[in-house]
Amino acid sequence: MVDAYGSPTPINQVGTVNVPEPRMVTINVWDKALVGKVEKAIRESGLGINPQLNGTIIMLPIPELNEERRTQLTKVAGQYAEHARVAIRNLRRDGMDQIKKAKNDGLSEDDQKFWEQEVQELTDRYIKLVDQQLETKQAEIMQV
Repeated sequence: MVDAYGSPTPINQVGTVNVPEPRMVTINVWDKALVGKVEKAIRESGLGINPQLNGTIIMLPIPELNEERRTQLTKVAGQYAEHARVAIRNLRRDGMDQIKKAKNDGLSEDDQKFWEQEVQELTDRYIKLVDQQLETKQAEIMQV
C-alpha cells in the first residue's frame, strides 16, 4: 500500500506493474510526485527488496532465495496469518456482541447458546484453515 493523495492505495492503482524478466519486477508510476512514496512503501514493506529508480520506473530485482531469505519469508507469511487470525477473532467478537444485543431484545437463552456455539465453530474452522494455509505456504517457501 502507498500513501497516495492522503489515503492508502494499492501499488497497482498508482502505476503499471510488469515482470520483464523472471528475476525483475518493474513499476511504471503514472504520477511523478508519487515515485518517492512508492519507493518508500516498498522499502518499508519488510520484503527485503531494494528498489532502484530510473525516472518514473522503479525496478525491483528479486534476490536469489537462500536459506536465510526463505526463513525471512516464512516469518512474513506468519505475520500475514496472524493478521488474518486477528481479523477472524474481531469478527467473532462482533458476532457475539450482536447475539448479546439480540438477547436483550428478546432472544431466548437457548437460541443465544445455539448462535454463540455457531459463531465459535465458524471461528475455529476459519482459524484452522488459516493455520493449514500457513503450513502449506511455509513448506512451499522452504522447498529448494
